[in-house]
Amino acid sequence: MSEVTRAGRLATLRQLLAEAKYGSQAELIEALAEHGIAVSQPTLSKDLLELGAVRQRSLGGALVYAASSDEAEGAALEKLAKLCSELLQSIRHAGTQILVKTPPGAAQYFASYLDLASLRGVLGTIAGDDTVLVIAIDDDSAERLVTAISDMTKTGRPAKELV
Repeated sequence: MSEVTRAGRLATLRQLLAEAKYGSQAELIEALAEHGIAVSQPTLSKDLLELGAVRQRSLGGALVYAASSDEAEGAALEKLAKLCSELLQSIRHAGTQILVKTPPGAAQYFASYLDLASLRGVLGTIAGDDTVLVIAIDDDSAERLVTAISDMTKTGRPAKELV
């Protein structure tokens, strides 16, 4: 198994929780291993706490782990603002394309919160290791997004006008 950053591990865990139902941490550890990520149970517990994952009843009545709805977009926007102030190294745009640079290994984690926040004007994101490409629906939305993300980088507080 290869070495994966914490941000990469959290992004993979979030994706797993969104795609399937897991009844135990052992099942999650196995699913992460299938993605090439070795994790101990104590680390997984901390990761689940960080993601705000909860156990809830599935339709069949079994308890399963699920990504927290977190008052979903509001909490995601709060976390995004914090991540902007902690991770964002630069932001540039040309037309509807916005390029965000992060430290190595943090781009997927950052992009996942961009997606969770459901920002107005965002068509989608593509993340590499240290770069996120954000596609806006039009030039005006791109300019508004760059301004709001830049503001969140400076203040660490959400730019509510984006939701």
